[in-house]
Amino acid sequence: MTLSEKLEQRFTGRPNSHVPGATLAGLMGTAREPAGMNVLMHLGQGILLGALRGTMAHAGLRGPLSSAMFAVVRLTNDQTLENATGVGAPPWTWPRDELAVDLFHKTVYAVTTGLVADRLAAHTGPGPGQRHAQRVPGRHANVGPPPPPN
Repeated sequence: MTLSEKLEQRFTGRPNSHVPGATLAGLMGTAREPAGMNVLMHLGQGILLGALRGTMAHAGLRGPLSSAMFAVVRLTNDQTLENATGVGAPPWTWPRDELAVDLFHKTVYAVTTGLVADRLAAHTGPGPGQRHAQRVPGRHANVGPPPPPN
């Protein structure tokens, strides 16, 4: 995501956002954003939320639809933290061009993370959700999860 932001900034001239660093400073209870907080916040969120996407893939939630679900999680996480710390504002109050840029970069993150997570999870075979779907296609109230693999 940071790479796509830097490329976009080179073309558009948009300055760096200090919202991630200010959000982390707010979460830590510091009055101002120390140097490097932006990078630290990006790395921290990338690791924590990337682990969630890995868990999704391992459970069998893979592919473009799962990456789209994860993009919503990524956006929700940012908005919750930014608004809880008083650093951000609700997205519907943003200028449309800033909103579009943010959505684009979060989508890049979600798709890239999804591709990596799905590829790594594929090495362990189908996840529990996929095994269940293969056993009885469709949704049925009387069908429980399949037994664990041998």
